[in-house]
Order: sequence, then structure tokens, then C-alpha cells
Amino acid sequence: MTESYVRKLAAILLDAVTDKDPLVQEQVCSALCALGEAAPEEVLGACEECLRQREKLAHPYRTMILRAVEVVVSSHIGELDKAQARAVTLLASSEMTRAKELVCDWQRAASDVLVAVGKRFVGTVMEELLSKFQPGALPHCFVVRTLANLAASNVFGMVPFLMSILSTMLPMLGMAKHDAARVAFCGALQHFSESILEYLADLDQAPDPTVRKDTFATDMLSAYDILFNHWLQSREAKLRLAVVEALGPMSHLLPGEKLEEQLPKLLPGVLALYKKHAETVHVSKSLGQILEAAVSVGSRTLEPQLDSLLAALHAQICVPVESSSPLVVSNQKEVLRCFTVLARCAPDRLLAFLLPKLDASNERTRVGTLQVVRHVINSAASQMEVKKPFILSAMRLPLLDTNTKVKRAVVQVISAMAHHGYLEQPGGEAMVEYVVQQCALPPETETLGPDSEDLPADSVRAVSINTLYLVSTTVDRMSDVLWPYLLAFLTPVRFTGALTPLCRSLVHLAQKRQEVGAEAFLVRSNSNVTLPSPYAVTTRLLTVSSRPYAGDGRGAASLRLLNALHQSIHPLLGQRWAATIPPLLEHLDEFTEETLSQKEWEEKLLAFLRDTLAVVSDNTWACQLSLEMCKQLPCYNGLPQEKNFLYQCVGTALGAASSKDVVRKQLRELLATAGPQEEAEREGLACCFGICAISHLDDVLAQLGDFMRSDVFRKSTGIFNIFKERSETELEKLKGTVILCYGHVAARAPRELVLPKVESDLLPNMSRYFSTKDPVLKLCLVQSVCMASQAICGSAQAGSFHFSRKPELVAQMMEFIKAEPQDSLRTPIRKKAMLACTYLVSLEPALEEQVRADLTRSCLHSVLSVLPDPEGECDHQESLYLDTMHALEDLLSSLLRRNMTPQGLQIMVEHLSPWIKSPRGHERMRALGLSACLLQYFLDHLRVGALVPFHNLGLLIGLFAPRCADLWPATRQEAVSCVFTLLYLQLGYEGFARDYRDDAVERLLTLKDGLVHPDPDVLFHTCRSIGQIIAKRLPPEQLISLLLTMFEGLGDPDKNCSRAATVMINCLLKERGNVLLEKVPELVSVLRSKLRDTREEDILQAAQHSMYLLASQHCAAVVASLLGSPLPFDSHTCTLWRALAVEPGLTTQVLGLLLDKMSRDVPFKETRTFLLSSSPGREATLLPLAATCALYEVMSVPASGPAVLGLYPQLFAALLLRVSCTVGVVLPRTLQAKERRSAASAPAPRTLEPCSSAVEALQAMLLRGGSEDVVQRMELEGGWQLLRTSAGHEEGVARLASAMAKFAGPRLPLVMTALVCTQGSTYEIQRVTSTGFLAELLNSNVVNDLMLLESLLDSLVARQKDPCASVRRLVLRGLANIASGSPDKVQAHGPQVLTAVLGGLDDRDDPHSLVALEAMVGLVRLLDLMEPQDLQPVLLHVAIRIRPFFDSEKPELRAASVRLFGHLNKACHGGGCEDVFLEQVAGGLVPLLLHLQDPQAAVSSACRFALCMSGPNLKCEELTAALQKHLREGRGLHFGEFLNCACKLLMHHFPDLLGRLVSTSLFYFKSSWEDVRAAAPMLTGFLVLHAEAEHRPQVDLEPLTAALQLLLKDPAPLVRVKAAETLGRLGKFA
Repeated sequence: MTESYVRKLAAILLDAVTDKDPLVQEQVCSALCALGEAAPEEVLGACEECLRQREKLAHPYRTMILRAVEVVVSSHIGELDKAQARAVTLLASSEMTRAKELVCDWQRAASDVLVAVGKRFVGTVMEELLSKFQPGALPHCFVVRTLANLAASNVFGMVPFLMSILSTMLPMLGMAKHDAARVAFCGALQHFSESILEYLADLDQAPDPTVRKDTFATDMLSAYDILFNHWLQSREAKLRLAVVEALGPMSHLLPGEKLEEQLPKLLPGVLALYKKHAETVHVSKSLGQILEAAVSVGSRTLEPQLDSLLAALHAQICVPVESSSPLVVSNQKEVLRCFTVLARCAPDRLLAFLLPKLDASNERTRVGTLQVVRHVINSAASQMEVKKPFILSAMRLPLLDTNTKVKRAVVQVISAMAHHGYLEQPGGEAMVEYVVQQCALPPETETLGPDSEDLPADSVRAVSINTLYLVSTTVDRMSDVLWPYLLAFLTPVRFTGALTPLCRSLVHLAQKRQEVGAEAFLVRSNSNVTLPSPYAVTTRLLTVSSRPYAGDGRGAASLRLLNALHQSIHPLLGQRWAATIPPLLEHLDEFTEETLSQKEWEEKLLAFLRDTLAVVSDNTWACQLSLEMCKQLPCYNGLPQEKNFLYQCVGTALGAASSKDVVRKQLRELLATAGPQEEAEREGLACCFGICAISHLDDVLAQLGDFMRSDVFRKSTGIFNIFKERSETELEKLKGTVILCYGHVAARAPRELVLPKVESDLLPNMSRYFSTKDPVLKLCLVQSVCMASQAICGSAQAGSFHFSRKPELVAQMMEFIKAEPQDSLRTPIRKKAMLACTYLVSLEPALEEQVRADLTRSCLHSVLSVLPDPEGECDHQESLYLDTMHALEDLLSSLLRRNMTPQGLQIMVEHLSPWIKSPRGHERMRALGLSACLLQYFLDHLRVGALVPFHNLGLLIGLFAPRCADLWPATRQEAVSCVFTLLYLQLGYEGFARDYRDDAVERLLTLKDGLVHPDPDVLFHTCRSIGQIIAKRLPPEQLISLLLTMFEGLGDPDKNCSRAATVMINCLLKERGNVLLEKVPELVSVLRSKLRDTREEDILQAAQHSMYLLASQHCAAVVASLLGSPLPFDSHTCTLWRALAVEPGLTTQVLGLLLDKMSRDVPFKETRTFLLSSSPGREATLLPLAATCALYEVMSVPASGPAVLGLYPQLFAALLLRVSCTVGVVLPRTLQAKERRSAASAPAPRTLEPCSSAVEALQAMLLRGGSEDVVQRMELEGGWQLLRTSAGHEEGVARLASAMAKFAGPRLPLVMTALVCTQGSTYEIQRVTSTGFLAELLNSNVVNDLMLLESLLDSLVARQKDPCASVRRLVLRGLANIASGSPDKVQAHGPQVLTAVLGGLDDRDDPHSLVALEAMVGLVRLLDLMEPQDLQPVLLHVAIRIRPFFDSEKPELRAASVRLFGHLNKACHGGGCEDVFLEQVAGGLVPLLLHLQDPQAAVSSACRFALCMSGPNLKCEELTAALQKHLREGRGLHFGEFLNCACKLLMHHFPDLLGRLVSTSLFYFKSSWEDVRAAAPMLTGFLVLHAEAEHRPQVDLEPLTAALQLLLKDPAPLVRVKAAETLGRLGKFA
């Protein structure tokens, strides 16, 4: 880049500066500045040349150039030479003084240039300025301002000039008559004074160290006289503020005696300004400077004015601080500075004034006073030293204040006190206790008011915690105050919330003490403070550690403190705890509150306690610890988890104690104080006795026995004792607690000791309460029996132990199980009872066979019949049921273990058989799951001594195999598992090794996945594969029993299972059947030939009857053979088909098989028409086509009526879907040629064309099913023809649905069910057809009459995620049809419908947005019918989602979205959601306003409607009225007039929307529609026109300017005109 080229570029930019648009001028200025970065001298020269040559250039343009010059000079001042600097100085001086009147921008720009140059070339600039600053004449205002600014920016350069400047200026002050000149002189005096003070402060670095303060005293005194006595009295606020700003620094330069003389007048004069000005920061700053000056000269006149000073300053500090007002914050800082000055000179008067105000009624007064106290403690520490007792005494009152802000201020004051030694004084402990109290505040009590701007980090608790920690760790002098005083706060319950910060502080303090030495560290008694004992500290810290993450992680903090206090706890623990506590802390670091196992953690803590007791190994210490633990038990009432753990700690401590008397005493007291407890507490007490029994079994049993025999359990009959008795409920709970203690004693005590006592001590005390009805006691009994039984089983002598009370206990457990409600599971009683029975069954003597059977039946009935909870309703219930099921599995396995033979297995399965066949799905699923577990258990424990037959294999497989097609996927998979295990059992009985793996059987595992699939084709194909595997591995002798069992399964109420049985029977017959099955095709051929060869009626009937009989036995094979006949069917084949319609049962089977054949195979295959088209064609496949023709033949027989009626829904659904998937499908080429030949010889009675044949079959089915009116209505409306065409198929389906709704209403429920089942079809056209049919039904009220509405809605909603856009679109159409079919039901189903339609709006997979269009059209139909409470939550989402469609290229999408937006606004009217929706209204204003000019009339009309509906939500009556006036339907719209009016009102009532509206309109600058593109800058212009100047920051000018410049090149003249017009209006923002 050459210099000349830079100059040329600068010249071009300077020529462009004359553009009339201010934004263009800003761009030119920015470009000049950027160019100046590369070549500053060239740019400066070009600017100078331009300004000198173009004398008539208007000052705004000159201003722009001068601004560029100032930027370039400031950036490159070091590169300028003196000549260039002088040239720029002369230019700027000339520009600044060219006009005598004030032209601020122009003159300020020139002044800024001079100041920039003066930072380096001060002599050159001063020479020029002084030439225009001559005595006897008022200089130009900007000459004075420039001198002032130069003094501020270049102190060392300017101060030497100030004496001469001041001597010249002082006479001018009297000559200044205008406020502007006076303000300029005040500013100059202020900056001069500040520069002098700064110069004197850095005199050692100054160029002239001889300058003295008194040099300026006389001149400053003269100037002070004029400013204070004359100008300060002005009415002009700006001048008064300028004067007071100057007086502050000037006061430091006044002679001391003169300042003393003036203070009685000066201070009141300045204080009076507080009442005259809202912004007082300048007054406060000046006042502080004056006070500092007064103090510095030792003023005596200051004292009489202290009262007024303190009152005024205190009023300022109590002004509420707004976070958004930096001036108020700055003012308070200056006021506090004033208080510092006063505190240093008059501390007594200050405190006498401040401290009484701590009792003021006004919150802000108290907070402000505390703020001042804290400040003076910090800033005037030496003066406050002797006042410490006085301040501490006064601070006792705020400690009682309950106001949150006051509390926070008090804590901050205490923090300051701590740093300055206040808390070491008497009364300091109260301050420490106060901080600890605030640390203990629960977070939820610190809710702030709605108008509070406090952040959570500034809460009282957070501030207190930080204060306590900082004081403990950073203030060394506080160590002696806090240690050991803080230990006193560990044990009181009210300080629980503060434990974490307390522990952290104490750990730090303890570590510091340890560094000093052991003696200093040891906790010693303090006469003033009652410290907790080592036992109390240990108990407290260990107990709270049981919930380690509560209270900000108090577990880790407590353990660390324990470790730090080891020397005080016991001298022997230091080394051991150093090894055991860190692993505990690491364990906590590895987990979170959600992932930590509470049981595992408590066990670790108990192990830690046991280890501690073992290390100490001191009976006295253990006894004292247990006493303290018992003492602290009441502290945890209401905290069951902590109390539970503390009970366990008590048991652990007592177990370590060797003193029997102490143990017995403590156990007695524990039982005596055990009231009605929560479950966790009850469990804890029982654990305590159990743990203690490990070491003291006899003592524990003795105390429990004594307590059972005590008066506590005896009812008193005396009238005077009636009020002393415990209530029945409390007594039952107490009994439960004691019974539970027995259970835990049995579970935990040494097995060899407890076994002899089970029947002598434990069970007799339990059994006396078996008759109870109380659920708590009952649960305790069951749990204790379970524990006792488990203990017996776990004993080494269990095998030889003869448990005489076993039958009694089993019977009692059964009674408990039977007493539980059969349909629900609320308690773990039956789970625990079954677990107890599981252990009891394995003990001797063995149970009688009838008892085992009764036990099995009772448990099965008690568990399997429980109704499942609604999905996701209760995780606890689900977990309890799973545990109960596991208990049942264990019990059944235990019973089976007693008889591990095929017969024993058969007995167990017979018990399960009724449940396996249950009509209730959940019962079948559970029964199959249990069966699978039992079979697996049998297989795992199979021991075959010799090759023996598994004689009941066929019966078992016959029971389980059909369930592979159960309606419940889980049941299907469990059935496969059962078959899998049975086949391996057979292999085991055949002698194969346990690890042998059979490939065919293993394939069952891979088939399980296919059973999850809901598609019937996949499901029954999998069942066929299972049948093949069974046939392959089944022994020959088992085939008959299996077939008989499966034939029984044909009557299964579950149609899927019966069909699966049929499939498996066919597989078995095919693979292993007799000769007849293999001869069926030949027999069919023979029968066909008989029909062809004879005309005898008897033979024909016999042949048909033979076919009937053959089909009755092997129907599938017969149908398959007939379907293999050549197409088209000849008359003999048709006769055979009709023969299958003689008997309704067989007809039903035939129709079902034909439906299966038609539906299961692919309906067509893709081909390419040779040489004609590159697009694929579709040829019909033969099997479905043959089945369709066969269906027609079967249903043409009148006798098929009952069968058709029975299968009406299935036939209708299948044939309708057959029609759908054959639209546009052609015959295979071979059949096409054949049909042409037959048509040439003799016209066929029926066509083979796939779609027509399907339509004819559907017509025949409707006629045979009694729906003649449907057929006739479709004929009249041309519906049958529409069904055959691709373009009209959807409409044809809709007409068929309408006809069915009108004439076949009673058939609809089952038809709908059948169609719903097909909605998961793999073929899109079938899903489209079924969805279209169901959707049209909702257009009729018949679905409401038939109570189908809910199920129909559910089925449609289920398809809203279909991959096919047409399906999703039809779903939405159906949901919207409720508005016309069942308008009174819209409100009831509003949420469900809304959710589905919203899903349509969010459809991302439809490239043409037709789904969204349907959703928007449907919403318009539905909105007016819905409840407001249903709409309000979704209005916002809908508005956001439809917003992109406002600018769609498709007019129908634009019109629909805009009209829907209008209806959304309408729905908000008076509904209380206007505030929520206001944001969307604001966001939609720009597109709605601009699309009024949309080329499509429908879009423009929709915008009119939407804007009219939006008006009321803006809560602006004027704007609403204007919208109604200009946009009402039928009125011509003058767009410019309307837009001007709308923008004016928007900017008047909603000025904060300016930036948003302008930025949104920028999007439309590139609109593809000319009228909209022209309206966009027009809107921007009107917005700018009516916006106030203070809202200019909302608009980002740079992108706006760039966009408008591009529009100036738009090919459309109208657009260019509007762009230029808008650019002109942006001038106000220049």
C-alpha cells in the first residue's frame, strides 16, 4: 500500500462524507479511522486539506472529520513530528473558535483533538490556546474547557502554566454572565485544583519541584469567593453541581485560616444541596474532600456542625441501594469515606450518634447503621480501639433482630470485629455463638421477598459459614477465642445445621494447636464454658456421620474432626485412626448421596467403632461411651435413620463392655424407654440387642424375658390406672419391638449358643402373640420367625436338628399369608412369611404332602393374584413385589428340592397350570416366570443315576409351547425358556452330559427375540420354528400326548395361543404325522377330478362332503392345496371352495386361514416395466391373489353368513387393507396373457385384476355380513371407484368410513379393534388406509354413542410417530374431526388431543410440511372448543412452533399459521395468560405487519385477523382500537398510514421493543416478495421515527446500515425509495 494510494482513498471517503444520511457519515468516519491505522500522517494531511479547502462544508461533516482526526492522533501520538503537531493544533484551534456561538459537537471534536495533541506537545498547544486566552476579554467557552481537559490529561505539563492562567482567569470570572461560561470556568477550576494536588503529591517526580501549595492560595481564595458566594446560589442545577464539584478540591488549596473561617458557611451550603439534587454522588465526594481539608488543618469549627453532618450523611447511607444504579452505589462509597474522616477526628460523637440507631424501627436504618459501624471498625481501627467494650455492648441488641438483611449485616460486622480483636473482649463469645446460630439456619428459612435482589450466595447462612471459616483460618488472634469454645456447639441439637462448618473450623484450629505442641492441643476444662466430654464428642460425630452427605457433607467433616481430636478422645487412638479414617473418607469421595449404599456405609462405621473399642480395650471407657450414647438417644427423636444407627452403636459398645451389671442395666433402660417407635428406630433397637447378644446372649435373653413378664404388658383394671396405661397401638408396637429383638438375637448370636435356646426361650415368647391383628406386630413376628429359621438352617447342627415346632410355624405363616389382601401388596408380610417357610421346609421333620400342597396353593394365590400397579405409579410397590416374587421362587424351589423327580416336577406344574391358563395376562406372565425358574432349578440339580424316561415331557411341552404366542411379550419369552429347559431335561434323561449343547435346542434362544415383535406374521413364524424344533427333539412315544395336549390348547381363550397350537400341530403333523397328512394334496386332486368327471348330484355332494370331512381334520393342508390351483379358478375349484362354507365352524377356520394367507405373504413385488419406464412397477403375488379370490367364493355362499358375521371385523379390516395394497398393482405377465386369452374365447364372470378382485371380495363380505346399505351408499357416491385409484383412494376410504358410521354402527367397535391391530403394518399404504378410516369415523357422532371415542383417540395418537407422513397427517385430521363429530367431548380430551397436535407441529420428517399444515388447520377447528386451562400451558409452545411458517414459500402454510396465531391470541383474551403470551405477540408483530402486503389475499386476510386478535393481549387500548379501526374486514387499507400509526403507538407504549422489532425486520430485507421487501425498511423507518433518543442503544446500527445500503441497489424502485427514506430517518441515532 503506497502513501499516495492511502491519500487517494482518504480523499474518496472525504468526498462521501457529504452524504445526507448520518449512518453513512458514521461509516465514513470509521473507514477514515481504520485507514489512519496504516498511514496516520497521510490521513491527517488529507483531513487538514479537506477542511481548509472546503470552507463551506457544513459543520456536521466537519465534525465527522475532526472525530477521525482525534482517533488517529490518539493512536499515533508518538509518531507525529512537531511540524505535523503544530499543523493539527492550528487546524483544531481554528475549527473550535470558528463559530462564536456554541456548536457543541463540532467544537468538542476540535477540543478533543487539541487535548490529544497536548499529551505530547503541550507547549505547542498552550501557545495556541493562550493566544486566544487574553486578559480583558472572555475567551471562547471551549478554550476554557480545553485548558481544563488538558490539565487533567497532562498534569506535569500543565501545572507550570497554571499560575499565569489563573491570574488571567480570575478577572474573567466576574465578566462571565452566561451559565455555559460559568460552568466551563468551574470545570477548569476543578481540574486545575486536582492537577495541582496530584502534582504536589508526586513532587519528587515533578519537573519543577519548587512549586508550593501556598503559591496558588490567593488565587484560589478569590475564585472560591465568587463560586461560593455568587454562583452557588444560581437556579441552574447544572451550574450548582459544577460549583460544588470544584469546591471540593479547591478547599485543599485555600489558606488554613480562611478555610477555618469559611467552614461554618461552607458545610451547610454543601449539605443543602442534598435536598436540591437527586444524584448526590458529586455532593458527597466534594463534602468528603472538604472534611479531609478541614481535618488536615485541625479545624475547631467542625465540631459544632457534627450533628447536622452526621444526620445528613446517615440519611444518605440509608437510601436503598439499587443494583442497577451505579450512581447510588458510588454515592454510598463517598458517604462512607466521609464517615471515616469523622471517625478519625470525633469517634465519641460518631458512636454516640450511630449506636442508638441500632434500635430503630426502620429496617434500612438498622442495616445502614450496621454498614457504617463495620466500615469505621475497619477504616478507623486505632480510634475505635478504646471503644471496643462500648461497641460490643451496643451490638447485643441487633443479635435479637429477625430481619434477614439485618442478620447478614450483623454477621459482616462480627467479621470485622474478629479481624480487629473485638471478640477477645468480654461479650465476644455471644458474637461467636450468633455466627454459629446463623450457620445452623436451614436453607429453606431464608426465602427472600419477591422484590429482593439478594443472591443465594449472599444469604445469611452462606455469609456466616464463610465468616466462621475465614475467621478460624486467617485471623491468628482468634485461635485462643475459638479453641476450645467452638467444641461446645458440637453436641446441642439446635446447632446440627452448623456441624459441617464447625468441624472444618475446629479441624483447622486443632491442626494449629498440634503444631504448637501436645499440651496446647489437649482440650481442657474451661470455667466459663461447659465443654462436651470425649465420649459425647465421639458419639455425636459418629452418629451424624451415618448420613454423610447431609448438611453439606457433614460425614467427612465429622470424621476429620474425630481424627484431629484423637489425642483428647483417647491417647491410644492416634496411630490407629490415622490408618482407619482415611479409607472411610476415600469411600465417601468415590460415591454420591444417590449412589452410596447406606447399609454398607453404616457397617463400615460400626466396624470402625468396633476397632476403636478393641484398640482402647478398656471396660470403663466402653461403659462410659455406651452411657453417653444412651444419653444422646432422645436427641434424635424425629430422625429415625440417625437413631437407628445410634442404637447399633449402643449395641456395639455394650458388646465390648465386660461389666455384666452395666450391660444388664443399660439393656433394661433401653427397653424401659422404648416407646412407640418408627420402623427404622424399632429396627435399630432390635439390632442393638442382636449385636449385644454376640457377647452377652444370656444377659440379653434374660432382660428380654424379664421385660416380657413385667407389668408393661399387663392391662391394669383399676380406675386410677386408666390414664397411665399405654394405648393399645403403642402396646402392640412395643410388643413388636421386643419380638423383633428376639429375631435379631437369633440372627446375630453365635449359632452353637442360640440353637438350644430357639425352642426354649425364643419361640415361646414369640408364639404367644401369633393371634394378633396388628400389622406392625404381625410383621415383626414374621420377620423374627424368618430370622430364627435362617439361624437354625445356618447352624452346623441343622442337619441333625429335629425342629418339633416346624409344622406349627408353617401353619402360622400360612395363616399370615392368607390374611393378606388378595388383590394388593402393601406390606412385606407375605414376603417374610414365605422366606420363613423356605428355611423351615428344609428342616426336619418333612412336611406332610397335603401341607405342602396347601402351602404351595396358598402362596401362589397370595402372590399371583395381586393386581399390578399402574406403570410408573410407585417404585416402592414394584420393588416390594419383585422381592415377594423372589421369595416365592425360593419357597417353590425348596419344596421341589424335597422331591427331585419328574413326578415332583409334575406336581409343581399342576399347581401352576391354572395360573398359566388364566385369562388375566399378568397372572399368566408370573406363572410362566415361576415355571421357568423351577424348571431351571430342576435342570441345575438334575442327577440321573440310570437311563430313565422323562414320561411326562409331552404333557409339559403341550402346556408351555402354545404360550409362545401369548398376548404378553414377557409371557411368550418365558414360555420359550420353559420349552428350552424341558428339551435339555430330556437330553439329560437320555444320558447326555450336563455341558452338552444341542444346536437345534440352542436355536430356541435366538427365536426369543422374534417373540417380542408384535407383528403376527413374525410371531407365528417364530412359533412354527419352535414347533419344528420340538418335533425334531421329541421322543416318538411322547408325540401322542403332546398332540392331545396341544389339541386341548386350541380352546385357549387367548386366540394367539390357540393359533400357535394350530401352527405347532401342523408342524408336528408335517414333520412326524401319519400318511393321511402327506396324502392331502393328492386327495384334493382326486376330488377335483371327481367333480370334473361326473355330473351325478349324489357324487357331487359326496365329493363335497368328503372335502368337508378332510378339511375338518386337515383344514390347513386342504386350503393350501386348493390355493395351489391355477388362476383364475375354474368352476370345479370354485365348487370345492364353496363346499368349505357348509358348516360355520369349518367356514370360520377356512376364512381365517384364507385371511392369514392373504395377509401374511407380500401382496406384490417390485418390477421394472421393460423398455417403458425407469420407475418400478408392482406385480401382484399369486398366493394373496388366490386367497382373495377364494374368499370371494366362500363368502358367495349364503350359509357362510354366520361365519362372516363372526369374523366380520377381521374380514373387513383384512379386505380393506388388501384393497389398499393392490391399488396400482397389475397381474403377473403370465396371468395377463391368460386373462386375455380367456376374455377372447368367453368373457370371465369376474376379473382377476388385483384391486378389483379385492373390492369385489369386500363388497361380498359386506353383503353377507348384513351391510347392504353401506354397499349401496358407496355405489351412489362413487366410493368403490375412488377406492380403486391412487388419487382417490384416501377419499374413497373416507366415504366408506362415513357409510359404515351411518349404516353399520354396531359393527364399528370390533372393526375398529381389528384395524387398530393392523396399524403397525410394514406397508405404508395399509397404514394410510387404516388411519384414514379411523380418522373419518371421528367425524361422526356414532363413535361417541358407541363409547369408542377414547379408544379411537388412543389408537390414532399411537400412530403419530409413524414414519409415513400421510399417516401422521391423517392422525391429525382425525383428531380435529372431533370438533365436528363430538364437539361436546373436545374439552374432556383436550390435553390428549393437544399433545398429539403439538407433536404434528413438531414433525421434522415431512419435507413438505403437510403434517404441520394439517395440525394448524386442526388446531383452528379445536381451539374455540377447548378449556382455557388446557390451552394455557401449550399456547406458548404452539406460537413458537408455528412462527417459522409465517414466511413459508407455500401460501397455504403462511395463511394457516397466521390464522392459527390469531386464534391463539383470541384464546388468551381474559384467560389470564396475556402476560405469558405477550412475548410471542411481540415476536409476531413484524411478520404480521409486513405480510399485510403479502401478494396472496388469503395470507393478507389472515394477518388482519391475527393482528386484531393480538391487540387485546398487548394491554394497550389505543393500539387495540387502532388495529380494529384500520384492519376490520371490508375496509380498504392504507398501509403507510396504518403502519405509521401502529409504530407510533408501539414506541410510545413499548419502547423497549425497538431493538427487537428492528432486528426482526432486517430478516425481511431479503424477502422474495417485492411488496414485503419494500414494507420492511418502511417499518424500520417508522419505528426509528417514533422512538425516543434514549432507546437508541437497542438498535445495532452496523448490520442495519449495511442491509439498507444493499437495498439501495435493489432492482425494484419502490424498495430503493423506502430504503432511502429509512436511511434518512436514522439521523437521530447518529
